[in-house]
Amino acid sequence: MKKQLLVCILCITYGITHAQSNDEKAIHNLLAQQVTQWNAGSIDGYMHGYWNNDSLQFIGRSGPRYGYKTTLEKYKEAYPDTAHMGKLSFTVTNAKRLSPDYFFITGLWVLKRTVGDVSGASTLLVHKIKGKWVIVSDHSS
Repeated sequence: MKKQLLVCILCITYGITHAQSNDEKAIHNLLAQQVTQWNAGSIDGYMHGYWNNDSLQFIGRSGPRYGYKTTLEKYKEAYPDTAHMGKLSFTVTNAKRLSPDYFFITGLWVLKRTVGDVSGASTLLVHKIKGKWVIVSDHSS
């Protein structure tokens, strides 16, 4: 009986660890896809990593803004061409599972640009909606 209980506990632990591993991989892939799209000069493609909803929250140096469309418009205003977009790199410094459907991500970003390099930090709240991980809140400075 003790062996059966131990086997059950090990199987459950493996299942939880395996699921977390797959979720973290999916989130890393989401962020890598954003970098790829940005570096290809596609803000529209980059935005696919965000929740396409009026409740999307983005907090930058000018404060919070809400909504996918608003965020997309602000990105296009701030980065009107590939010279301003530059080449993005993003490094995840921590990924913390908050629940089965939420992760809190911290990271560092760098834009190498001919118009001047910029860099900063981000905190992201990533939510699994209808089986897909998306960024629902982004605080970048």
